[in-house]
Amino acid sequence: MLSDSRTGPKPGSETYRAQIKARCKPERSRPSDLSLAGWCPRVFVNEEQRLPYKPSPPIRRREDSSGEGEMAFVKTLKTKAYFKRYQVKYKRRREGKTDYRARIRLINQDKNKYNTPKYRFVVRFSNKDICAQIISASIAGDLVLASAYAHELPRYGLEVGLTNYAAAYCTGLLVARRVLKMLQMDDEYQGNVEGALDGGLDIPHSDKRFAGFKNDEKQLDAEVHRNYIFGGHVASYMRALMEDEPDKYQTHFSEYIKKGIEPDDIEEMYKKVHAAIRADPSAVKSTKEPPKEHKRYNLKKLTYEERKAKLIERLNALNASGGADDDDEDEDDE
Repeated sequence: MLSDSRTGPKPGSETYRAQIKARCKPERSRPSDLSLAGWCPRVFVNEEQRLPYKPSPPIRRREDSSGEGEMAFVKTLKTKAYFKRYQVKYKRRREGKTDYRARIRLINQDKNKYNTPKYRFVVRFSNKDICAQIISASIAGDLVLASAYAHELPRYGLEVGLTNYAAAYCTGLLVARRVLKMLQMDDEYQGNVEGALDGGLDIPHSDKRFAGFKNDEKQLDAEVHRNYIFGGHVASYMRALMEDEPDKYQTHFSEYIKKGIEPDDIEEMYKKVHAAIRADPSAVKSTKEPPKEHKRYNLKKLTYEERKAKLIERLNALNASGGADDDDEDEDDE
């Protein structure tokens, strides 16, 4: 029997483990070569107490670039059950375009409002354009109530800088006045806040999103914000480049120079654009003619009769070429 901890060696000591090892008899000796694939050691059992000794997991040999073996554990991370239960995510989630967790909070509508549309204001920026839309969700898909784009602003007098802060304000103002005119409410709402809010739309927002908000004072500086709306930050940058880096000014503001726009003219230009948008926000249909022939990037699917005629044509051409070769061989033999 094992020695008692009160009279014998202390459990966990080297002497205690040596006594346990002496009383345990393995059923099969462990081979010296550990590179045998699939070999699993047997369980060591204490003959007196019949307590199992849990073996270590199978060990496989992995060879590195030098050819020498290296011992490593191989663990299956993705089992068959994982792949059977795997569900592919939505396409726009895989592309990183839609945050569905945020979307569901924007489109959820109370049941007691039945099928009343819940509108949301969507803005997307690209390298050369700004898209502003008022959208409502439905089971069949999203429905766009009104939209405005920065490439429409040249019609109102803004031909340069179509993606800056002031242009974004003009685009929001345009879509707001457009949807109110569509609903025949443009005379009732003459708001005076920012962008779409300035157009008369009631959009939940925070002043933290606007230029001029100071984190230290926790408030919006109206003068700084007004400066951004009327392109003051662009004008100050133009003046700085004109003095410090004239060459960079010539390349960076080349379109402004072609149009004859000076830093002092920018604020007046934006005031005229805002007035023109309020006067006529309606959309104008494109006068661009549709293409006469649509480009096709794949082969047209042929009917049965067309395929049959094409096959006969190929066979006739093949027979004709074969007959010509036979005539050449006959002439060579003569």
